[in-house]
Amino acid sequence: MKPTLLVLAAGMGSRYGGLKQLDGLGPHGETIMDYSIYDALRAGFGKVVFVIRKDIEKEFREKILSKYEGHIAVETVFQAIDNLPAGFICPADRTKPWGTNHAVMMAADVIKEPFAVINADDFYGRDAFEVVARELSEIRPGKYSLVGFRVGNTMSPNGSVARGICATDASGMLTDVAERKDVRYDESGNIVCTGDAGELQVLEPATPVSMNLWGLMPDYFDLAKREFDKFLKINIYAPKAEMTIPDCMDGLIKSGEASVKVLDTTSRWFGVTYAGDRPGVVEKFAELHRQGVYPEKMF
Repeated sequence: MKPTLLVLAAGMGSRYGGLKQLDGLGPHGETIMDYSIYDALRAGFGKVVFVIRKDIEKEFREKILSKYEGHIAVETVFQAIDNLPAGFICPADRTKPWGTNHAVMMAADVIKEPFAVINADDFYGRDAFEVVARELSEIRPGKYSLVGFRVGNTMSPNGSVARGICATDASGMLTDVAERKDVRYDESGNIVCTGDAGELQVLEPATPVSMNLWGLMPDYFDLAKREFDKFLKINIYAPKAEMTIPDCMDGLIKSGEASVKVLDTTSRWFGVTYAGDRPGVVEKFAELHRQGVYPEKMF
């Protein structure tokens, strides 16, 4: 059974200033998603499901989906803030999406096999897809995985970044993901962030961080809905509250219903967190093509 790739592509890049999922960054107009899907195909994935907003469907189909015809099966599902479980009504003044866990839930009707979740605007690299594909080779309910990128391979030269710092036990299983919004270089070139108590923390370059590349089983959908129901009972009227995949995982790990294996990768992440990142990303893609890592025409 080939795993499926679930691509979260519904968000706008507020700091970047546009719909970066559709931005052509490769030498032939390739989007970051093109590279992810090409790498996933090489790693053995058999289908791609996109989570998008209904209002970008026409442009998305014309610019993105059409190019994959004949290469891999694709489907789209829609994330909307008023798409809530039975018994809940979205507040009229709600404008913020409900988070990545809600986005994953949108694919429950079209994914019945092991699957990986990625962001549309992140470049993960071939090795990352290969390591998660190996973990998704069979259905194992409650046995999930997270690709832990080495933080030194994920930094932006244009400002601080948000990263989920992974803590693991002696067996390499995830125990906690601590969200840090100010991971940056200090004057000495060390990677630092601010801890919960306001203290400065120095991070070793090999510290694993979450870039939202998860390996999940189809049973996750029911668990995610249950945890989201709990979240809504408390937070439905909180206008900015959201539930992320790590939020859901935290509850499942603590209840003993799930375990998450943190997978190491040598891949170097890059993306367009800031508009100033764009020229560097364009050059990186051009160099990867020059080196033969990617062909002139991928699709």
